[in-house]
Amino acid sequence: MGFFTDTSVCIGCKACEVACKEWNAVPEDGLELTGMSYDNTQGLSADTWRHVAFIEQRKPSGGGQESGVAHENAGHEDVDVFEAARRLSGSPTPAVPDDPDGPDGPDGPDGPGRIAPLSPDGRTELRWLMSSDVCKHCTHAACLDVCPTGALFRTEFGTVVVQEDVCNGCGYCVPACPYGVIDQREGDGRVWKCTLCYDRLGVGMEPACAKACPTDSIQFGPLDELRERAGARVARLHAAGVTDARLYGESPDDGVGGDGAFFLLLDDPEVYGLPPDPVVTTRDLPAMWKHAALAAASLAALGAAAFARRPR
Repeated sequence: MGFFTDTSVCIGCKACEVACKEWNAVPEDGLELTGMSYDNTQGLSADTWRHVAFIEQRKPSGGGQESGVAHENAGHEDVDVFEAARRLSGSPTPAVPDDPDGPDGPDGPDGPGRIAPLSPDGRTELRWLMSSDVCKHCTHAACLDVCPTGALFRTEFGTVVVQEDVCNGCGYCVPACPYGVIDQREGDGRVWKCTLCYDRLGVGMEPACAKACPTDSIQFGPLDELRERAGARVARLHAAGVTDARLYGESPDDGVGGDGAFFLLLDDPEVYGLPPDPVVTTRDLPAMWKHAALAAASLAALGAAAFARRPR
């Protein structure tokens, strides 16, 4: 079981953040301005198990950076993904300006058939990418490999959960996570993260965040079904002209064997703060232990040989 998060329909309402905190009794945080648009929590942490990112992009028509606007993500294709999604759902499209000679009129440079701008003054260069991030519940989870107490375990649903009453706060799992998800709580020392509402799953309920999402941006279910649904969604977006749409973390052939929580993104993973090629950080441990054992055996053999040759 797992999550499919479709960022193309996320409206940034933060209902998932609130539902997660309320159900799991996660302490409050993010009650201050960060200077990062409406992103008051900045990232996943021990006190933020669901994080809604707001990524602002200014993209003038034709590509390139608009004069006077500095943004590291400028210059991507100018496509109104929300209007494209509305067309796919059959909702009415806002009318274009009445001026036939205007840029959006039938005699204008953009001609008929152009996606109508959503803002009243005709601006379409500003795009917000919104995405609700969460623990990925990796198929091959490095955090499980390094936990010395068994506090981290794989559930019957395929998810990864921390038992707070077993965690000793060693912190080994923190650097082991390829996504930087796991965090130690200040004043506590133990690690905390998304459990995919393990207690709710046990009684046949869906996770609180998915239940609260008003647009079905967060979808919960069997991973095979979610991957099939996600592939169809990407195909529809591509047909609507949203060529940047791509899936992230859905493939069992990626560096972590596929994520239990994967995403439909509208830009490169780095734009969302996600690693482009995550790998299991403990993948080289067997080889390292093998080399260490060989080195130890060699040293022991040399020591024994030196002792045997010692004059009597």
